[in-house]
Amino acid sequence: MNIRLINDDDFPVIFDIYASSKLDELRFETTHFELLPLEHDEVRLAELKESDIYVYVYVYEDECVGESEGESVVGYAALFGSEIRALFVRPSARGKGVGKDLLEFLLRKAVGGITLYVAKTNTPAKQLYQHYGFKVTTEFETQYNGMPVLANKMVRN
Repeated sequence: MNIRLINDDDFPVIFDIYASSKLDELRFETTHFELLPLEHDEVRLAELKESDIYVYVYVYEDECVGESEGESVVGYAALFGSEIRALFVRPSARGKGVGKDLLEFLLRKAVGGITLYVAKTNTPAKQLYQHYGFKVTTEFETQYNGMPVLANKMVRN
């Protein structure tokens, strides 16, 4: 597993992963949403930057010599105290365990109970979280890019 703390050079990649993934979590909504790029979303960006941000790095190796050729950030997650604030995986890297690895990494980092928030209609994400012991505790209305969204607070004790 190649998970490390973010560095300043990673932010453009983080913005790209967010742009290619954010609307996926809202794909089950009946409302059509327009992407608000993370770098222009002052509230979400501020919350992200005050968190501990970890990136999942895929390392490319030269098969001929067995040495590292480079790396590519394919996902990221953010933890603020006991709250998971972000978990995004590049669409081309999904289904390869990146999201699970990031979630398990955050669960090991957290002390005590842990909380996250997810769109109510994002059943695939909620199923993953439930597999790791999270339970829906609250339903509330929030907004994304000025549009209302029902969300769930999920807690793991």
